[in-house]
Amino acid sequence: MKKIERGMQFVQANLSRFRCLVCDQAYVEIKDHSLWCPNGHQVDFSKKGSLYFLTHQVQSEYDAAMLAARRRVLEAGFFMPIVTTINQQLSAAPQRILDVGSGEGTPLADLLKQHAQPQDVGIGFDISKAGINLATQLATPAYYCVADLAQLPFTDGAFTAIMDVFSPSAYAEFERVLAPGGQLLKIIPNPEYLIELRHLLFKPTDRQYQYDNQRVLDLFKQHYPDATVQRIRYEFDLSAVAFEDLLVMTPLHWGADAASLAAAKAQGLTTITVDVSLLTTRKS
Repeated sequence: MKKIERGMQFVQANLSRFRCLVCDQAYVEIKDHSLWCPNGHQVDFSKKGSLYFLTHQVQSEYDAAMLAARRRVLEAGFFMPIVTTINQQLSAAPQRILDVGSGEGTPLADLLKQHAQPQDVGIGFDISKAGINLATQLATPAYYCVADLAQLPFTDGAFTAIMDVFSPSAYAEFERVLAPGGQLLKIIPNPEYLIELRHLLFKPTDRQYQYDNQRVLDLFKQHYPDATVQRIRYEFDLSAVAFEDLLVMTPLHWGADAASLAAAKAQGLTTITVDVSLLTTRKS
């Protein structure tokens, strides 16, 4: 089956979860390789079977090279303990999972594989067209589309779980598309996340030498005072990863000067610290 046919098949089976960004009505049919709402607004399927829901131009800083590097590092298992911890928070029942800022798609694909429930529905979205194009190459039942966090093309209560790994949040939209009893699972970096790389690229006087997640944590707690916080910390062996891929996959390299980047490439690292917090809340 061609990618466009697979994509159309998925959307047809989940038509009630998608809504028009013009009139907020749920889409009602697929016709001539397009998704149609009852008021005649349409969105066309790409050749890869994805849908492009942006109503305005958005520039993503994550280019194809950065996303490809991220794919290679994640395929080596870089985020696997994080995905495993998220999966442990989900019940065994079928889930409808939304992956916010899904990038090149690996975390959602890994989560669906771990949850191993044939009736699961997984949808990932990102503003990066390059990321979604990469995601469509994965052998996964997940569906990926281009969309904006601030204006989600999904119906009210469409999902039982929202996964947000290092992405910004739009809590009002999350609340809208999350079903009653549904879970929001947000991953934020802790101060020791990639600390070896930070200290390799920056001086102690540089802003990037240290990281503080307090502002993000406080905002989440402001919205969800009863949220739980679970720390996930591990050392990742870089022997199966090209150091340059690790360097390129993170925005940290944007702030480093040429001399620091060259020195880091020459020195490399054998292990790296992954230190994050999983913030979890359930919609009443």
